[in-house]
Amino acid sequence: MDNGGALHVVMFPWLAMGHLIPFLELSKRLAQKGHRVSFVSTPRNIKRLPQIPPHLSPLINFVSLPLPHVDTLPENAEATIDISTQKLESLKEAFDGLEAPLTAFLQNSNPNWIIYDYAAYWLPVVADKLGVPCVFFGVFNAAVLAFMGPPSVLLGEEKAWSTLEDLTVAPKWIPFPSSVVMRLHELLKIVKGIGEKKSNMPETHRFGLSIRGSDFVALRSCVEFEPEWINLLHDLYKKTVIPIGLLPPLVQDVEEEGDSKWVLIKEWLDKQGRESIVYVALGSEATLSREELNELALGLEKSKLPFFWVLRKPAGSIEVESEMLPKGFEDRTSGRGIVYTGWAPQVRTLAHSSVGGFLTHCGWNSVIEGLGFGRALVLLPVMNDQGLNARFLEEKKVGLEIPRNERDGSFTSDSVAESVRVVMVEKEGEPFRTKAKEMKEVFGDRNRDDRYIDGFLRYLEEHRCPDGSSS
Repeated sequence: MDNGGALHVVMFPWLAMGHLIPFLELSKRLAQKGHRVSFVSTPRNIKRLPQIPPHLSPLINFVSLPLPHVDTLPENAEATIDISTQKLESLKEAFDGLEAPLTAFLQNSNPNWIIYDYAAYWLPVVADKLGVPCVFFGVFNAAVLAFMGPPSVLLGEEKAWSTLEDLTVAPKWIPFPSSVVMRLHELLKIVKGIGEKKSNMPETHRFGLSIRGSDFVALRSCVEFEPEWINLLHDLYKKTVIPIGLLPPLVQDVEEEGDSKWVLIKEWLDKQGRESIVYVALGSEATLSREELNELALGLEKSKLPFFWVLRKPAGSIEVESEMLPKGFEDRTSGRGIVYTGWAPQVRTLAHSSVGGFLTHCGWNSVIEGLGFGRALVLLPVMNDQGLNARFLEEKKVGLEIPRNERDGSFTSDSVAESVRVVMVEKEGEPFRTKAKEMKEVFGDRNRDDRYIDGFLRYLEEHRCPDGSSS
């Protein structure tokens, strides 16, 4: 082998930034240890990724595979950020069309391992034919994956749920008390958002086949945060589950393109009191309705606390961000709060000493970034697994979920204001602030994370495929 026995690992993430970024972080960690990575995705997604540090770039090869054409997919759409939820099945159909070109690449590149995402349910069969071992990399925490159940449940071989209401209570295979459940309004939203195109492969089947077909499962988590859930996954999957750490981004490794923007943001943050600001960001894909946006804005106003709000408009929207806000809102909160439109350097903002709390959509990437700096969380889940994350984080006492109507998911400005004030300043929120600061020692510890990567690599090296032949 090249590089004195170094591994060659192929990465194949799903076409969503919340998946591409952790796969890239893992790639960087492997490259730091001297291993060679082929990161496979589509041309536009590869261009979107943050720059690789120069000392790692020789070891990370970006492999660009054009996304196959699907009539119902908008032109130039290559990721979930480019489409509405109604077009998700079309994107998955195009993604499945990558099987042939990816197989050809694998045949010619002789990797020792393939690390893949849940959507590529067909990849374990390809890997088996080529005699290359493969790892399912779950970019979710163990609690979320455990709630979803074992492959037999995911594939419908074992009946677990009959109605939507069944998903609003802890499933039978969770042996300890748990509040990690779905809310009815979240389930109704998922059902409504399935879209006009019937699925050729249900989401649950993609998970089930991807997990079952893997040689083992790697997990973006750590034993210090959720030991009971990681142990449960071992039992549910009946195979090795290896936590590989939280892969927190380094401030100096990211957001170089935002330097000019950061100067202006930092100037404002520097003028604020220590831990006085609530940072508000709902990610790149989670979008609120006009009514929800209105209540969030008025809630921030009523909280009377300083805020820095990163406001993104939905994909394809031609609306001006400032027109999405209640009339006169920016004037009334001028000097106390900033509404920042477009991309903002989240990691640098969270790292700033003036930020005390983080109102988040509960995406696992953002949660890791927030807790990595000890920021207490105000939880406003919007889509996908975010509701499960919110209940999990509240159970762990690092955040407080904004109360919502169980049926329609609506929330009020008063509930926003009260939740923000509790987490940021009220006496009853002290346990959240204390616990979040404690979590900084877990989520922000790069040395601990490094040890997890070393353990993961030991396993890869011990079970490696020698030069692309069967292991």
